[in-house]
Amino acid sequence: MPAVMIYLFGFIIALILALVLTPLVKKFAFIVGAIDKPNHRKVHTTIMPRMGGLAIFLGFIGSFFAVVYFLPEEIMQPWHLDFIKAVLVGGTIIVITGAFDDRFELSAKVKLIFQIIAACVVVFVFDVQIHFVNMPFGTTMQHLVEWISIPITILWIVGVTNAINLIDGLDGLAAGVSGIAIITILVMAVITGMQPVILLSVLLIGSIAGFMKYNFHPAKIFMGDSGALFLGFCIAMLSLYSFKQVTLVSLVIPLLIIGVPLSDTLFAIIRRLVNHKPIWVADKGHLHHRLQDIGFSHRKTVLVIWGIAAIFGALAIVQGALISYKGANWITFAVLLIIIFLLQVGAEFIGIVDKSQKPILTFINRLLGKADKENIHTGSK
Repeated sequence: MPAVMIYLFGFIIALILALVLTPLVKKFAFIVGAIDKPNHRKVHTTIMPRMGGLAIFLGFIGSFFAVVYFLPEEIMQPWHLDFIKAVLVGGTIIVITGAFDDRFELSAKVKLIFQIIAACVVVFVFDVQIHFVNMPFGTTMQHLVEWISIPITILWIVGVTNAINLIDGLDGLAAGVSGIAIITILVMAVITGMQPVILLSVLLIGSIAGFMKYNFHPAKIFMGDSGALFLGFCIAMLSLYSFKQVTLVSLVIPLLIIGVPLSDTLFAIIRRLVNHKPIWVADKGHLHHRLQDIGFSHRKTVLVIWGIAAIFGALAIVQGALISYKGANWITFAVLLIIIFLLQVGAEFIGIVDKSQKPILTFINRLLGKADKENIHTGSK
């Protein structure tokens, strides 16, 4: 069977499984008490079932075993199989952790411990990790970077896993942003011919699409930590394997793929430090909260953030196409500066860090005001 047909078959199976299983998971969530009650920092006003991530996970796992006997020989290579096993085993640990949190609301420390365990399984059991190549500053720097690749890999997996969880605040938001990130990874995997990444990405997209029928506004079920942590883990793994050998230029690509959750997480950390609050304490200052505060509806807020995620995804694909270009380093540096500037301006405009402190916008307004005065003065002459 041609690989394309296998992937299409897997997508359809994942989609159908998620469509069928999500209502069953919804009933199960009510039975076991995995529910989300309204409070001052949540936008929903009724009790909602959580654990929707179980439907995504089961759709993904079920579709994988439905196609595993038809997989092309290239995917069956030992190193590719180790990666797939790492995703399945590590993902199972993450989903179980998230499901227990959906029911019992585990402490942040307990969740972090199990996330680190999942990341260590990936690194030490299946030997999946980032490898830095062609780094500047000579062989000494190269050896140092190779030595720290293990903690960097663990940090990447844990960090991205939690970044997706932090944006899970509106119906369909985390699922949509995750889907866009995985579609971006899929496009780049098709370009580079990374077959295992293509397979897993297609199955995940099918599962997310099936779940979205019940999760888009007005949602009938939340994905909960079982879904947000699982999707974050999968994005971390797929991007890690797609760029196992990282150069200074290609390092930017996975950061762009998760541009929305990454920037929202960084702004959340800065915001809490500025306001002298612990960085792990939840607040109502995330991107989706601020967009709603300035007048966007629930659905429009989600669509705007999806659009921003798509822009980041397009930039990642363009950056990937520029890797072999001679001046790629300078282009990457220039693009990063522009992105950082625009992120800062956008953050100040919506007040995601501090509603009163807006240094760049104040500076721009002063420049524009000064220019207007000079134009008026020149005109009077």
